[in-house]
Amino acid sequence: MGNEKYIQELITKAQEAQKVLETYNQQKIDEIVKVIAKIVFDEADPLAKMAAEETRMGVYEHKILKNQGKAIILWNHLKDKKSVGILRYIEKEALVEIAKPMGVVGAVTPCTNPIVTPMCNAMFAIKGRNAIIIAPHPRAKKCAKVMEELYQSAFEKMGVPKDIYQVITEPSIDLTNMLMENVDVVVATGGSGMVKAAYSSGRPSFGVGAGNVQCIIDRDVDIAQTIPKIVFGRTFDNGIICSGEQTAIIHKDDYDAAIKEFVKNGAYYTDDEHEMEALRKVVFPDGEMSKNAVGQPIEDIAKLAGINLPEGTKVIVVKPEKYGKDDVFSKEKMCNIISAYEYETWEEGVDIALKNLEVEGKGHSAIVHSNNKQNVEYAGIVLPISRLVVNQICSTMNGGSFTNGLNPTTTLGCGSWGNNSISENLTYKHLINVSRIAYVIPGATQPTDKEIWG
Repeated sequence: MGNEKYIQELITKAQEAQKVLETYNQQKIDEIVKVIAKIVFDEADPLAKMAAEETRMGVYEHKILKNQGKAIILWNHLKDKKSVGILRYIEKEALVEIAKPMGVVGAVTPCTNPIVTPMCNAMFAIKGRNAIIIAPHPRAKKCAKVMEELYQSAFEKMGVPKDIYQVITEPSIDLTNMLMENVDVVVATGGSGMVKAAYSSGRPSFGVGAGNVQCIIDRDVDIAQTIPKIVFGRTFDNGIICSGEQTAIIHKDDYDAAIKEFVKNGAYYTDDEHEMEALRKVVFPDGEMSKNAVGQPIEDIAKLAGINLPEGTKVIVVKPEKYGKDDVFSKEKMCNIISAYEYETWEEGVDIALKNLEVEGKGHSAIVHSNNKQNVEYAGIVLPISRLVVNQICSTMNGGSFTNGLNPTTTLGCGSWGNNSISENLTYKHLINVSRIAYVIPGATQPTDKEIWG
């Protein structure tokens, strides 16, 4: 079968299924959305094992936590949200908002998150009564196919059209591009090339930008409590999370104490230029992140660099002399390496973060550990980011958590800085159209020219 015919068949089946989905009430829609999350929660272990084996990156045990955690928080966030019929009456403005589906969603999903990203995208799409077609990364096609089988089997038992969720079984760039050009809306979570292709598809699109989360540590926090959070965030799933902490920007008077805590928590620390240069060549050959280093165990990366790590090492902390454009360690490191810097004033610490973001990661996120509201807000004002997480673990909480107000998601918009259409966490609201009924506002009159212009 030719590529065009194959894609058209997927879209035709999705359109037919979506017409049925559009007739469902809120309760029925929510039953489907719940099942999508519950399957991943119940099958978290085997799905995690399959993802680790097929993609050959990340940490199997962490993927279990990711599958369970995202399933729980997404369903909890969506279960009481209205997405069918009248959304709300805005009495003061005499407006009524009504939810309408977009149609068929095309979702491009990465090999770094081959389970939770399709699950998340499907929950958002179907919450808005849209059908969805997944274009997985070729390195995760087995995961995609198994998820399709699990979902479609469950849908058939519910009496729901199974084609509300479909997958390109033998993914390729051509098929993915063709899908994006023919669906009603695109969600692209992956590399910059694929996101750019999504925005060039001629369809409404939501994409993500590169991560490079800068972590600034203020003087008023407990170092012994803060450093373990940073180590966990940096090492979660072997560093492949785009929200993972990339740096530790520390006041010069606290630097030695912080490094001792890093070492206590499983870090190997080096400021030796020979070791750092060896790591640069392994992780950033030709100045770009090596695909062979993404999500790999830190002992394997160290071995390639000729570094003998102490047993039990979780992360390598490097201290480059320069930051920003003058050293590749300022870029996103999708493995268990974190770069450390010293600052004298809070403004200088924020400037180090800014210079690193200007190299890579503008629009994404940063994290501060601070109890000083003025310092936190200074960083929020100065840094070109969509999210500033405070006193948390960025890698696991930046995509929404039970203890912050960010939308739970796996797709983090990075605004115009990251060439994205949104600067917030993607959610179901982005995948519905809203019709508005405009009544005359009772008692409203046009003000006089004097009242307008003063």
